[in-house]
Amino acid sequence: MHNENLRRDEAADRSAIITVSSYEITLDVRAAEDAGSTGFSSRTVVTFDCSSPGADTFLDFIPARVQSVTLNGAVLDPEQVVDGARIMLPQLAEQNTVIVDGTALYSRSGEGMHRFEDPADGETYLYTQYEPADARRVFACFEQPDLKASFSFHVRAPERWTVASNGAETSRDQHDDGSATWHFAPTMRISTYITTVLAGPYESVTDEWTGILDGGEVLTIPLSLFCRRSLSAHLDAARIFDTTRRGLTYFHDLFQYPYPFGKYDQAFVPEYNLGAMENPGLVTFTESYVFQSRATHAQYEARDNTIMHEMAHMWFGDLVTMTWWDDLWLKESFADFSGALAVAEALDSPTSWVTFATRRKAWAYLQDQLPSTHPIVADIVDLEAAKLNFDGITYAKGASVLKQLVAYAGFEAFASAARSYFRKHAFSNTTLDDLLGALSEASGRDMSDWAQRWLQTSGVPQLAAQVETDDDGVYTSLAILQQALDPVSSTPAPRPHSVRLGLYSLDSNGRLLRTASHDVLLDGDRTEIPELIGSAQPDLLLINDDDLTYAKLVFDDRSLATLLSSADRLEEPLARAVCLAALWSSTRDGILSADDYVEAVGRTAPAEEGVGILQQLLQNARHAVEHYAPVPARMALRERFTRFLLRGLEAAAPGSDHQLVWARALAATARKTATLAPLVRGLLEGTETVDGLVIDDELTWQLWQALAAQNLATVDELEAALQRDRTASGRTGFTTACTSFPDTAVKARAWKEAVFGDRLSNELLSATMVGFQQGPSELRDPYVDAYFQEIERVWRELPIEMSARIVRGLYPGDQDLAEGSVPEDHPVVVLTDSWLDEHTGSPQSLRRIVVEERDHLLRALRAQQAAG
Repeated sequence: MHNENLRRDEAADRSAIITVSSYEITLDVRAAEDAGSTGFSSRTVVTFDCSSPGADTFLDFIPARVQSVTLNGAVLDPEQVVDGARIMLPQLAEQNTVIVDGTALYSRSGEGMHRFEDPADGETYLYTQYEPADARRVFACFEQPDLKASFSFHVRAPERWTVASNGAETSRDQHDDGSATWHFAPTMRISTYITTVLAGPYESVTDEWTGILDGGEVLTIPLSLFCRRSLSAHLDAARIFDTTRRGLTYFHDLFQYPYPFGKYDQAFVPEYNLGAMENPGLVTFTESYVFQSRATHAQYEARDNTIMHEMAHMWFGDLVTMTWWDDLWLKESFADFSGALAVAEALDSPTSWVTFATRRKAWAYLQDQLPSTHPIVADIVDLEAAKLNFDGITYAKGASVLKQLVAYAGFEAFASAARSYFRKHAFSNTTLDDLLGALSEASGRDMSDWAQRWLQTSGVPQLAAQVETDDDGVYTSLAILQQALDPVSSTPAPRPHSVRLGLYSLDSNGRLLRTASHDVLLDGDRTEIPELIGSAQPDLLLINDDDLTYAKLVFDDRSLATLLSSADRLEEPLARAVCLAALWSSTRDGILSADDYVEAVGRTAPAEEGVGILQQLLQNARHAVEHYAPVPARMALRERFTRFLLRGLEAAAPGSDHQLVWARALAATARKTATLAPLVRGLLEGTETVDGLVIDDELTWQLWQALAAQNLATVDELEAALQRDRTASGRTGFTTACTSFPDTAVKARAWKEAVFGDRLSNELLSATMVGFQQGPSELRDPYVDAYFQEIERVWRELPIEMSARIVRGLYPGDQDLAEGSVPEDHPVVVLTDSWLDEHTGSPQSLRRIVVEERDHLLRALRAQQAAG
């Protein structure tokens, strides 16, 4: 629709004149089990005040059709007042009631009311997902975060179903047709994007949490878990409830503001676009967190982190909400930081911050070096821009900067600021200035300069040690240099860094141990470190020990040599994670070759105790082989990497998490390594075994995908495997395998399904595109021109969730640099540039994705050139 993309100025104009009191929303999903039923009835009754009687405004609604609109008792003609995604409301009174009856559509994109049919038993499941602005796909509303209200939901559904919403169920009406209507308690004042409905034959488990508040009051919170019936045997409820109870205890102690939303339900739902969503009273999660195959410690920790992240949102985001999407970081950065913090503190996890350094910050560094980089406090002009701003900057960079804030101002100041912020702004909306006021008051210092330099600038600062020593290896000069150019403004933007310098040396047993550390404040382009003058140069100087700040690191020559030869001897896990992340950053920048990086991983990974670090190292090394190694050297490097994986699998303890990580890495590598095919088939057929390794469903599909990509499996074999695993995840694995065959007809069908079809759900669309991208790039060459011809149409015709998947997933980015050529002259880069030049008027969100994909391709080509 032409006016779906609500602008920031339109939202500000609307909130300037209206205040919303309440919504009564009635949904009828009785026919959801009928595959031929495309929609459901939706009735909204909303009451609101207008500070300028006589003014006009509009509701947001994206239905199949609107049957009726009534404003203050007057029936309005839908033909006259419905304009695309908006319902115009003319001549408002001081107090207003509007009633909208319409038919909303079920979704297969994960936006609005998503409908899913379980392939295991044929059951139908519904859930909603709205952020940033898809509540309007389910009911008529004022779709912007600062127009909070109380919401009451009433849902009619098959009586055998389970139905849940934000509020507790208050009553249920039985009907003669085998349906029932569930009525739910009104919510506190919340934003539209965090309302929710869940309906279907979900299995549920209950528990409760009880805590004593500061004043001695006892607070009891009912807990529930939901998942599909066919998954219920895999739901480890006791472990999830334990994490939940510990989190509630921790956040109540930290924030000192009682959880205000009554019950705390958590639902694991199919084909979910996100990790989770912080709907108060009913948090939704991807059901991939219900582990059907064996899960490693890293996977459990990731789920714990997500549970804690969403719980932190109950305060940062739900209780206090940003006014507009510019300040999305006010909830996401804080939740990302608080999630890692709670896993470390509430669950006593020694690896939480290691995982953060290894995975989350890697995401931030990647995102912040793209041409689309932006400040943490972003300039979000409309909803499409908001949709794409749920990125590594808003989440992980913001969380990293908050960790630096704690190092700079102190943890108590951070906690005190959060407490006063919640008390002052409960159930309302805020901007950056509101948080700065709380931080300045709590820390006793003006935080505006710190915020301007960290939150309102872009790019990754770089910290490098400049070292001089005498003939005895004693420091005669040591300074830390900072390079920090804001790529958006093209101006210098040095940040203040409260860091810990770690000095590490090899002991007589060959262990690389910390011998000293010094806390320093780095500011400006150059900071002298006089306290280390006269001391012996260590084997490794780690500028960002304990990972307190956000910066790329450049090691001095001796430190780099130590890391390349002895990173496996660095016993401190967080220091090791920081150093290995820095090596990966150098590889991505073309400073360290793919060959050198894989060699370093080959020495480090076999001794790596952290499963999360091991998993990331092997993923990085595989990416380096396939994308950063020059073509003439790639085959030999791939074979060397393969031998290294085989040795790692053989040496791993039977039945260990490490063994499973090595096996999964081997399966992924086997997609391009024909020499592994006999082992892969042997593992599938049972003629090859690895002591302690169970070939579960997840690994089975990874192995079949590897054989299919090498054209060493048959469709009949894949269909037989699907008959043995008739689950949603099995169907996804099957889809990827079937589209992985290196066959022109297979690629043609996959392309047609993804670009022109309407049969695929969000998850199956992604699975199809993953398979399409397998095999020699020559198979996909015929679709390069077609990609650029179709993406604008795709963006125009499909929901943004589906169109964004297609534009990213089908970009022809798997390319190699011909010997002697220049990356910028590569045909795909030239085509991309031509499209961007010729489509300056295309939606900025579409252009952003294309620009980002171009940058990923150029980075790979430049790395190949540098190593060639």
